[in-house]
Amino acid sequence: MEDFRGKDREKEEVYSKAVKAGKRTYFMDVKETKAGDLYLTITESKRIFDENLNKFSYDKHKIFLYKEDFENFVTGLQQTIRFIETGEMPKEDDEPLPDGMTQDDMEFENLGK
Repeated sequence: MEDFRGKDREKEEVYSKAVKAGKRTYFMDVKETKAGDLYLTITESKRIFDENLNKFSYDKHKIFLYKEDFENFVTGLQQTIRFIETGEMPKEDDEPLPDGMTQDDMEFENLGK
């Protein structure tokens, strides 16, 4: 039985939500791979005036978030928002780390090593 969505399913968009926030717009897009796996892309788009070209353009930044990372991502986001709202640091045992990693390994400067 042929898939009703056609043969070219790589990066097929299955759901999209735009959130306007001041000068920025955030696009949350659920896409599907050829294998049928869903993932999330979050794009921040900001309209800027390019003086060299004398016209407006968009500065865009994108992250890809895969299903297996949702729980840790949401936990980290909630902890960060809670810190901003309350000033309270999260307890270290609230911060899940990948197997074999320590908090020192998670410093930004060490992530590519």
